[in-house]
Amino acid sequence: MKARAAILSIILLKTTLFVLLLFSLQTVYCQSIPLPNAFAHNDYCHRHPLFDALENGYTNIEADIFLEGDNIIVAHVNPFFRVKRTLETLYLKPLYDRIVKNNGQVYQGYNEPVILMIDVKTGAKNTYTALKVLLEKYRAILSSYDHGQVIKGAITIVLSGHKPYKMIKNEETRLAFIDEDLRKTAADTATNVYTMSSCKYSKILAWRGDGVIPEYEHNRLCAYVTMAHKFRKKVRLWASPENHQVWAELLKCGVDLINTDKLADLKDFLLNYDTRLANAVKLSHNPNSLNILSF
Repeated sequence: MKARAAILSIILLKTTLFVLLLFSLQTVYCQSIPLPNAFAHNDYCHRHPLFDALENGYTNIEADIFLEGDNIIVAHVNPFFRVKRTLETLYLKPLYDRIVKNNGQVYQGYNEPVILMIDVKTGAKNTYTALKVLLEKYRAILSSYDHGQVIKGAITIVLSGHKPYKMIKNEETRLAFIDEDLRKTAADTATNVYTMSSCKYSKILAWRGDGVIPEYEHNRLCAYVTMAHKFRKKVRLWASPENHQVWAELLKCGVDLINTDKLADLKDFLLNYDTRLANAVKLSHNPNSLNILSF
């Protein structure tokens, strides 16, 4: 009888350990791995805005906004039928709740701010004036600029589209920064205003991923990236071809953010990408090629 009880105890212990192991593995599997290079373009177009991006580990998320009356609505073109899809309900409030739950972080253990790019579609001045009121409500989770000092928060707001340049530059305290034109990065050097440099892919590159990228295009892109990095700005090319060949080349040239509508595809690519290779070759261009920026 004692022997049988001992055997049953061992079986029960093994079963318990096995169940705990499965639960542990499932927990690890379900946790999103934050991807610093992943940028969710037009995130609101996905079935579950924000949450699909977070589930795939995206640390850079874009939302287009329109000012309609007192409401800041998220939409791609016409906000008329989107009055309930506001920036607050789709993004700021869910992010706030998640950050509170995670003790101050969007992703547990990820200490860098997640970028929420807000593409302003209506008038820069009026929209930013309304946006400032909304952002103040969420100051506790936002990066800020305060009399010459940038203070990192869980979320950094970056404005694109109709940008309120003069308003931003003249403010001593604020909760937003600007995405500059990558081609103007040598002139716009204020790191407390510009945190990102973006450009349409076709403005710099014609290569679509077939064969080897032309040396001139490779050097030209690397020159722009080097200049932006000199002033501590992240680089993004929007409307880039959605294929692995282009993504790999962008990373090799030092591009920080890969712009995509294909959340799962880019996630899988980045998780399997050999970053050591990118680091070894991203500065392989001729340092004297910076004069390419003048073209």
